[in-house]
Amino acid sequence: MSYVDRDRTGENVTGFVVSGLIIAAVSYALISGLAYSGIKNVIKKVTTVDVKEEKPKETPPPPPPKKIEMPPPVAPPVKVNIAVAPPVIQTVQTPPPAPPPPVISVAPPAPRFTPKSPQPKGNPGNWASTDDYPARALREERQGVTGFRLSVGPDGRATSCEVTSSSGTPELDSTTCSLVQRRARFTPATDGEGQPTSGSYNGRVRWQIPKD
Repeated sequence: MSYVDRDRTGENVTGFVVSGLIIAAVSYALISGLAYSGIKNVIKKVTTVDVKEEKPKETPPPPPPKKIEMPPPVAPPVKVNIAVAPPVIQTVQTPPPAPPPPVISVAPPAPRFTPKSPQPKGNPGNWASTDDYPARALREERQGVTGFRLSVGPDGRATSCEVTSSSGTPELDSTTCSLVQRRARFTPATDGEGQPTSGSYNGRVRWQIPKD
């Protein structure tokens, strides 16, 4: 039996249609499944909210107050005035001191008696003579005049002798004082009341070698 002559055009069309439907169904199923999965994931992402519990923020403690360090005291520089003005010299005229008050002197009362110096008793020339010439001064032929002062007490006796001018020979001077102090006698000095007092007497002795 020959199948060459059979008209298979309708079978071919039916097969193409069925194949197309199957392919369309499979495609739809694939597309639908994929779309559903995508939509499901989108819905899951949209509806799923990741709620995290927010912890209260801890407020950090305030920082400690900063210590304000005071700068060390700095003494201001001393101003040195180099151009020192010269000192002002003021001339002050000091008035002359006032004269002292006059001194009123009260004169002592006038003495009742005139004071008197001691007076020799007898001749003063007898107090020393050529017989009293020192032997050594006589041998050496020493001569001269010796001046003396006698201190006379209230009793009229000489208490001391002082050579006021030298003869140039010590032996003649010492002999003079020794003789007159021993031999001289005086009327004592008197004060303003007429009472005996101390006084002085001045004299001289001339030493001269006698000629033979």
